[in-house]
Amino acid sequence: MNHVITSDDHRRVLEQCVDVPGQRPVFAAPLGAVGIANKTVWVDLPQGRLAFTVRLEVDLPGHLRGIHMSRMEEVVSQLHGRKFVDPREYAEELGRLVILRQEATAGSVHLSGEIPVARTTRISGRTSIDAVEIMVRVDLSRTGEQVATRATLGAGLHHITACPCTQAYNSVLYGQKSEPCPQPTHSQRSRTWLEIGPVAMRLHHDDLLACLEAALHVTSDLLKRSDEADLVLRAHCYPQFAEDAVRETAREVLRLLGGILPEGTELLIESTSLESIHIHDVICRMTTTMGQLAAIAP
Repeated sequence: MNHVITSDDHRRVLEQCVDVPGQRPVFAAPLGAVGIANKTVWVDLPQGRLAFTVRLEVDLPGHLRGIHMSRMEEVVSQLHGRKFVDPREYAEELGRLVILRQEATAGSVHLSGEIPVARTTRISGRTSIDAVEIMVRVDLSRTGEQVATRATLGAGLHHITACPCTQAYNSVLYGQKSEPCPQPTHSQRSRTWLEIGPVAMRLHHDDLLACLEAALHVTSDLLKRSDEADLVLRAHCYPQFAEDAVRETAREVLRLLGGILPEGTELLIESTSLESIHIHDVICRMTTTMGQLAAIAP
């Protein structure tokens, strides 16, 4: 078991061995997507070196048996340690280099993970370091050595919702009171996701987060008692269904980004409510365009 393969042996084999991925397949059907998935990559961003999960795909022409998988990993290694302005810049460069190293005319990169966000609590003024979910999907097309990209951005936040139904019932049951404290109701942690694409180069994840934060009662990990009381009161003074969370996020997208995004820009908004008094959860989803939103806006 002490056998050693010499460098000369490796060189000789590489010169003589068949390039198996380059062989013609038994059935020469083109494939739309071949690649690697669930790959952890480390990206140097202004927030630090952060871990993301990536899915890399390219198309494969019918005359080739397979892609060169190791070339994808080589590109990941090539980009490791390089600094990037944001996750989209990394995803676009990753996809561009990958597609150029394969005999491909199209490809995609799907990058997902979390980035840290520092929030200042409203009452105590403390800093809470929270995580927000982000996603970048880049679709690529190649003509010769030129690669065009089309990016979609996604971001998700956790927030609190209070049910307006129980409040309405208690208002009739007990009568409206003059005190500003709203009627009791059940509340739950929720998560709302916003996805927009294709996006202009000047649009960033911070713009998506601004839309979500304007529409929702956003939660934080660090809350002193005064902050907790303030958040719960605001959520009960302005209660929301999951349906409200989705619609009000759409309204904020139109208000904040309507002058930036073309009418054909697609949106996906999805909210999940982790119900506190039910065993089931509640979900709500909207797929629309900026033009469709503008058509129904007052």
